[in-house]
Amino acid sequence: MKLRYILLGLGLLSMSSCNKLLDVEPYTFSSGDNYYENEGQVLRAVNGVYSRLQGLYTSDFWAMTEMRADNTNYQYDETDRGAQQREEIDEFLITSSNNYVNNAWVALFGIVQQANVIISRIDNVPFADEKVKQQYLGEAKFIRGFAYFHLVRLFGEVPLHTKEVANPQDAFTDGKKGTVDEIYTVIIQDFKDAIASLPPGYDDNNKGRATKGAAHAVLGDVYLTRKQYADAVTNFTEVTKLGYSLMPDYASCFSPNSKNNAESVFEIQYDQSVEGENSNFIYMFGPRNAKMKLIGFSGNLGGSNIPTPSIYNAYEAGDNRRDKSIQMFSDPSNANFQESKAFNGNMPFIKKYYHPPYIEDGRSDENWPVYRYAHVLLMLAEAQNEVGSGDPYAHLNLVRKRAGLPALSGLSKDALRDAIAKEQRVEVAFESHRWYQLLRTGKAIEVMTAHGAEEKKRLSRLSSASYNIQPFKLLFPIPQREIQINGIEQNEGW
Repeated sequence: MKLRYILLGLGLLSMSSCNKLLDVEPYTFSSGDNYYENEGQVLRAVNGVYSRLQGLYTSDFWAMTEMRADNTNYQYDETDRGAQQREEIDEFLITSSNNYVNNAWVALFGIVQQANVIISRIDNVPFADEKVKQQYLGEAKFIRGFAYFHLVRLFGEVPLHTKEVANPQDAFTDGKKGTVDEIYTVIIQDFKDAIASLPPGYDDNNKGRATKGAAHAVLGDVYLTRKQYADAVTNFTEVTKLGYSLMPDYASCFSPNSKNNAESVFEIQYDQSVEGENSNFIYMFGPRNAKMKLIGFSGNLGGSNIPTPSIYNAYEAGDNRRDKSIQMFSDPSNANFQESKAFNGNMPFIKKYYHPPYIEDGRSDENWPVYRYAHVLLMLAEAQNEVGSGDPYAHLNLVRKRAGLPALSGLSKDALRDAIAKEQRVEVAFESHRWYQLLRTGKAIEVMTAHGAEEKKRLSRLSSASYNIQPFKLLFPIPQREIQINGIEQNEGW
């Protein structure tokens, strides 16, 4: 049986009367002192942490990592204002009481806590094979480091937990936060440990688990974010030695028929044939008025994460990725939505996550591509250009060749930096990297201010207060609930 994070984690239900793994609260997960007695139980616990990643990516997390940037916005429906707080993320109008921001905080710290339980208890469990034990420990550290990498980029200084919260009293931090440097120190060590203990790959029954290549890729991204370019080059180069390759057809990177393919470095696993294992991306990202025609069921789609004219026009002439990433929905009802005017009455939506038919309303089958080899090559090119070593053109042009674009050469360092950044934007569009790219390159205020001005010209629904990009807004506010309960100091400006 292939890896099914929730199904393989069903052993955790012995500690709870809940019917679904995602119902298990952190205190329930860490209860039962005699649960961690054998390696089978540890395996189920590790799979339970993966299931938390599933829940993160089927939530509204993409709103904070993609819709926050210039690649997507939302389809405004004046008859349904239920998702207004999500829309405020796009327009930089949120407050510290924003539910979607709070949900992301809770989800990410839930992942940290469950990983910490494994890390804290695994040494007391006997294993027949030490390599298996180290693999499970490496997976837990990979996922913890991954969660903290999101947290530190989204919120800056946050509480730093590296041990299990064993009782309710330990959950309170008395306002203490780790510094950004302290958090990155933990992140970097987690991925170094993961690299040392994770295998380069798995058999077909375990595809989707974190690998040595995935750990190198994320650690390279960490170093790139920290502007430690030489270290980034080292880690990305290690990924190139592990047998990954570009898929011949860009669209196949996202097809349910080619999951965990040769280009996949790390992706979140879903299966629409099993209740609770499915993804739901088209239901969130499809045009509100397109459900019957696109999906075959009545009702509305989410109308969120809608591609903007900015990203649509960012593709070069002849770039075959655009039509494989963005599809147009044509219907007379589009006239009711101002967003369609820039597309000649059509409504764009993300094609990467649209693969009909769908067996049941609300279920889709796509995995979420977290890191692909093409992205690694482009980040390697970025790091090489910054450090002034290696041949960044080799990696950049490999990606461009698949896209049907001519090779680049002879650019200045600044011009090559811009070319690589543009290539990254379109290559991994709608994969929740754009906001982080703008932060990492120091372009967020410049790009989003210009983007906001363009959006206001075409969308009369936007208020004068929207897209008021100030430096403090590069971090999200600490959720008000955490401030009230834990006395955590709010981020400056909020």
